Amino acid sequence: MTTSRAAELVRKAGDPERATFLELFFDLVFVLALAQLSRGLAEDLGWSGAFRTLVLLGAIWWVWSSTAWLTDRTDPHRPVIQALVIATMVGSLVMAAAVPEAFGDTGLIFAGAYVAVQLGRGLVLVAILRGHKLQRHVVRGLFWYGLSALPWIAGALVHGTARGALWALAVVLDHTAGRIGFPTPGAGRTPNQDLVISGEHLSERYRQFFIIALGELILVTGLALSSSGFAPDRAAAFAVSIATTVLLWRIYIYRAGQVLAEAIAVSADPVRLARLASYAHLVMVAGVVVAAVGDELVIAHPLGHTPPAWIAVILGGPALYLAGRARFEHAVFGRVSRSRPIGVLVLAALTPAMLPLPPLVVAAAAALVLTGIAISDAARARRRPSEPPSPPG
Repeated sequence: MTTSRAAELVRKAGDPERATFLELFFDLVFVLALAQLSRGLAEDLGWSGAFRTLVLLGAIWWVWSSTAWLTDRTDPHRPVIQALVIATMVGSLVMAAAVPEAFGDTGLIFAGAYVAVQLGRGLVLVAILRGHKLQRHVVRGLFWYGLSALPWIAGALVHGTARGALWALAVVLDHTAGRIGFPTPGAGRTPNQDLVISGEHLSERYRQFFIIALGELILVTGLALSSSGFAPDRAAAFAVSIATTVLLWRIYIYRAGQVLAEAIAVSADPVRLARLASYAHLVMVAGVVVAAVGDELVIAHPLGHTPPAWIAVILGGPALYLAGRARFEHAVFGRVSRSRPIGVLVLAALTPAMLPLPPLVVAAAAALVLTGIAISDAARARRRPSEPPSPPG
């Protein structure tokens, strides 16, 4: 393929920056993936369950994130790029289907699908981008995906703690290499200034994935109500869960969620800011996954004793979300609203007092904390003019 043909595949200045219908179609797979993760965590609320969920979420997020960056740098209207996205979607669907027993019988399927997606996509990109400078970046990534494939496949061939350790190593390798520009022997690393990104496109993609996470939360909440019945106590738990979902959305939107594209545009290092926003969204999505587990438990068992592990997910999900939201706000504005860390501290302080109370009351307490933060945001918006983004240097 000539350099000119390769250049036709790369996004150009002036090209539409909105996400395509293909990318929205691709996102649908991750409703299932996140639902599978929350279901798995609900079945094992111990430290091992949390660790396994984190490892699997790290892999799933990296597939989604690397695809978002792919369609940000290339033209998703080109048939070969569309084919790559669809192939990635199929591989992601296989991964999602394998999640429930990923640390059991379907480990090789999960790891094999992940490795096939990353290596297969990289090999195709190396071929079609021949002669273009973006090819060098893809080659560097391909080297690291080949390296991380070793612990992925090795982990799938063992069991128990060994699998968890090897897969955690693989996830750390992939994420760390991506953050530092895929440093490769003989080729160096990709400097941020060599990567041209579309802030509007990436910010829209992050918002869309967060909406996907909220969609998973709504799905879990609705299914829990359907299976538990419509008794008054369960209906009240459902109302609290929906209120929590709305509050998570409201806090996200105000105001960093609205101006991320502008922040990327004015940043001295747009690529670094986009990566910071990516990991802030990963933490927020993790919080939503945990919150989904809490909502399912509260709707199924709104009254009676609340085990400590249940309190951990009912309060911990919103707390984890707020921590990610605070990091996101700092990336966009260079500061953090006091309500975010205060909310995390209040949720932590409430934990001992919740032990003798029923799950419905614990969930209501978490919703009240989020309500306070949303009210604080609204009051700030009335008192002050819209604040322009000011990402840290």
